[in-house]
Amino acid sequence: MEQTSAKKTFVTTKQLTLIGVMTAVICILAPFTIPLPFSPVPLSLATLVIYISVFVLGMKLSTVSLLIYLLLGAVGLPVFSGFSGGLGKFAGPTGGYLIGYIFVAIITGYFVDHFPGKLSFAAVGMVLGSLICYLFGTVWLAAQMELSFFAALSVGVLPYLPGDIIKIIVACILGPKLKNAVHRMGN
Repeated sequence: MEQTSAKKTFVTTKQLTLIGVMTAVICILAPFTIPLPFSPVPLSLATLVIYISVFVLGMKLSTVSLLIYLLLGAVGLPVFSGFSGGLGKFAGPTGGYLIGYIFVAIITGYFVDHFPGKLSFAAVGMVLGSLICYLFGTVWLAAQMELSFFAALSVGVLPYLPGDIIKIIVACILGPKLKNAVHRMGN
């Protein structure tokens, strides 16, 4: 009886390990980016890792993993795009997107947790989370680069939409498979 209530109150060793693994995956993949000559915002796999981590960890733990990633970058580890880090990255043109990642994890996680096994709902959560991330990123990019909102939208969002559709499809394919594999490991 005590063990059951302890599992509800505390994070298990398996969960801590998975948080660490997913944090490591985003720290490894997010710095590898493709710069676009017309935009200060590079192509990144960060959102794909966030989408997949939500399937593996759920909303709360994937958000914890993402916050650890952001903290590691904030203290200077080169885990952000282009192998950069430090608080200055949050103040630069892509800082709004970094903050927006939190909403990607929370909103996507909400849909994955509350509609288990329903990939259409998971995809809706990814789209909504990405829209909020893009809103934060676009407003911040516009302020930092002294652009209109629509100009920032055209260089910081529109070119990335096809890639985001691909990331959402890949996450909907890989996420449930990884979740099942992780679940089987614990049994």
